[in-house]
Order: sequence, then C-alpha cells, then structure tokens
Amino acid sequence: MFERTAVPDGPRVISARLPTARSVSVAAYVPAGSRLETPDQAGMAHFLEHLTFKGTAAFPSTRILSEAVEGVGGSFNAATDREATIYWVRVPRRETARAMQVLGELICRPALDPSEIDREREVIIEEIRGYLDDPGEYAQILFQQAMFGSSGLGREICGEESDVRGLPAEGIREFWSATYRPGHAVVAVAGDLGHDEAVELAAGAFGRGNGAARRFEPAPKLPAGPRILTGKRDTTQAQICVGVPALPRDHPDAWALAILNTILGDGMSSRLFLSLVDRDALAYDVSSGIVEYADAGALQVAAGVDPGRVGRTLDAILRELGTLRDEVVGADELAKAKAYISGGLELRMEETRHLASWIGGQEALHDRVLTLDDALEAIARVTVEDVSRIARSLFQEELLRLAVVAPARSLRGLDSHLRLPA
Repeated sequence: MFERTAVPDGPRVISARLPTARSVSVAAYVPAGSRLETPDQAGMAHFLEHLTFKGTAAFPSTRILSEAVEGVGGSFNAATDREATIYWVRVPRRETARAMQVLGELICRPALDPSEIDREREVIIEEIRGYLDDPGEYAQILFQQAMFGSSGLGREICGEESDVRGLPAEGIREFWSATYRPGHAVVAVAGDLGHDEAVELAAGAFGRGNGAARRFEPAPKLPAGPRILTGKRDTTQAQICVGVPALPRDHPDAWALAILNTILGDGMSSRLFLSLVDRDALAYDVSSGIVEYADAGALQVAAGVDPGRVGRTLDAILRELGTLRDEVVGADELAKAKAYISGGLELRMEETRHLASWIGGQEALHDRVLTLDDALEAIARVTVEDVSRIARSLFQEELLRLAVVAPARSLRGLDSHLRLPA
C-alpha cells in the first residue's frame, strides 16, 4: 500500500499509489504543535502557521501563493494541532511538482515579514473571538481545560487574545527555525505517482537541514482540571460536553475504543442518537468522539439542547454510559459497529487526500504505519469482551468532566446530574 524513504537530512517521504487517479494530494507534517509551547509562547505554533501563508521566497504574497494552486484548479490549507502542524495541497496529477514546491516554500522558506506579523495579530484575534462567540466551540475549549488542566493539552491552540498580542516577532522566527526543519518533516503523497518521483520532488522542494528535535512535557495525570466548567451565554440552546480520560494514541486497545465510540455515539444508528434524538427528542444532534495524543486521550460526548433540558439530557447521556459499562454488547451490534468503521475506512482510501492523511499521519505520529488490510484485521479481532473491559475501565464517576455553555439559569445544580447509574 505504501513505500517509505528517509532523505538524508531531509524529509521522510511516504507514498501510496492510486492507479488512474486524476488528482495527487501531498500532506506535510511538521512537529510544531501547540503542545511544544511554553506558557509564555501560547498560540505561537498557530500564529506561525498563519504567517507562512503571507508569502515565501518564491511566492512573495498571499495572492501569488494562492494563485499558484487555485490557478490550476487545486486547493490547499493547513491546520495546527497540539502535536503537529499539517499542510496539504491537492492538484491535478500533472501539477504534482507545483504542489510539492508550494509545500516546500511554506514550510522551509516563509518570509516571516515583521510587518505581516503585526498585521496578522488582528486576524488571529478575530478568529479567537469567533470561537468564543460560538457556544459549541466554547464548550469544547472549556472541556479541554476541565480534562487536561493548564497543561499544553488543555490550553487553547490559538492562545488567548492577550497571548497573541504579546508574542514577539523574534520568538516566532526562533520557533520556526527550531521546528520547521526539512529533516523533521514527513511528506505523504497519494495519487497515480511512483515513489521514486515523489522522493525526487520532495527532496528538491524541501532541501536539507536538520537539528535537535524539541520535546514536549508529559501529559498530566487525568483528569487534570475542575470537575465542571461553565460559560454563561444568553443562547436559545445549551451546549454540553461531557467525557472521561481515555487511551493514548498507540494503545493496544485503540481499536476496541474506536468500536466502543461507534456504538455509543458515532452516526445515526448509535445508541446516543437513537435514545436522545430519535426516541426522546432531547436534541437535534448528539455525538461522541475520541481525542488521542502520544501519552493521553479522552472520550467525549457533545450535544446541543434546550436550556431547560440540560439536567435531563445529562441524565440520559450518563445512563447510556452506565449501560455500556454494565451490560455486554450484543454480537449483532458489535458486527454492525465493525462494518461501519471498516467500510468507512475503505471508502476514504479511494480519495487521495484521505489516503495521504492516513499514511502521513501514521508516519509522523504513530509507532508504525498500518496498511488498510492491517487496520481491517485489527478491527475484526476486537471482541465483545474487549469492548466491555474498556467501558468498565473508562466509565467511572470520579473520572467524569463536564463543560456547559448556556444561560445562567441553566447552569445551576449541574453537579447533582453528573453521576453514573449505581
């Protein structure tokens, strides 16, 4: 499914060929996530991601840079996570060299113009304000603080407004110099392209240069923050986020956790959707999800409900967690969850961007790179006993953490509802 080459003092290149695909996707991972920041650097990794798009050596403005990709029908973007920053480009197959050049420029040759740094502060501050004005986003921010505390995993990736205003230009350039080294990058390529060509293009676009890799602080013992965090907003809908510590990224039970999450709240046939939406009409949408880091993780449930039904909704969510903890999942339900995950993986692997993300993310962040068949076999091996064992270990009342964003009247008495069934 894939081939790998480590360019001496250059990027690690991993590629997967999709014969007859008309697009090529290239994803580049750099170890410059927000978790690497010290408290006085909060928001720096995200700020740097913004700045790279303001111009590079070969593409000296945002307009010239965007036209290089969009002018041939392609698309590109980037995202800062807590353990990496990811850049990607998707173009027609004939424009692969252009895609690779753009990524090499963004990562290895950004201008980092001081005047752009000052201007971009205002843009990022507006982004932060937008998140805080969005009740769903705000609830997620509060939940991360409740689960991971004041650690690098609990701080908001963008930082706070005061953080962004105080970031020094020289400090941003030093952060780039230490983390955006060609030898630290992983370049993943998916499309109708041979591996040797992918390696040649990546080596030429990224160049060479290495350095000591920066290390992040270990995750704190979880949960690390307050049991309940609330945000007062005069909204017509309350946003709830409740969860427990879960598993680190490469834990042997990671696939069992994925199946547990599917049964609980992934999709319209999940238990949470069928009970809270279909049966009780408490919410328009409810879902569960997994957050995974190198040495920590969390499972969380999110829902938007009428402010007068926050307590009732919490009771319903925790009742489903208690049922999964206390009752063995049936063989049919397990088989359906496996089919849901397996089928979704197979469908996504037919699209170059998803395939590049799959191989690149594993090469950059995981202990090993799984082929699709490896993953399908691992899913097939999960048993009902595995799922029950994970549920019993995770769903413990003292581990629960809750975030709610709602009108003030709906934030009273939450502690009395944050209880699992006896």
